[in-house]
Amino acid sequence: MLLQRCHHAFGEMTPLKKGRPFLALLFLPLMLFGCGEEAESATASLGGDKTQGAELTKQLGCGSCHVIPGIEGANGLVGPSLSQVGDRVYIAGVLRNTPDNMVVWLRNPQSIVPNNAMPDMGLSEQQARDVASYLYTLE
Repeated sequence: MLLQRCHHAFGEMTPLKKGRPFLALLFLPLMLFGCGEEAESATASLGGDKTQGAELTKQLGCGSCHVIPGIEGANGLVGPSLSQVGDRVYIAGVLRNTPDNMVVWLRNPQSIVPNNAMPDMGLSEQQARDVASYLYTLE
């Protein structure tokens, strides 16, 4: 069967029901055209400084574990690439990707997924908001 969809977060594949592809195509323009505005309003609601966030990302050495577009030498392969991180549905595969959840993840990733490779970087609330604001700008 050609048309399949992912079922739940566990990767189980199930056939799409007849007529569903048409509905998905019908609503696709609505989903696509709203994305840019949502990302901008999300970062604005954080109260973070994206310029300061970019600087913190460099200072903390995030590029030693992540590929980060626009940061020279940020080509780490321990964690995922941070390109388009704001467009992803989940953070660490389990936490819904919202600005507030990104701040929680950045401040204490071990509380979300114990024993994962992301260390606690000791970020303050404001620093995490700055870094999150920066991350949501990455393409």
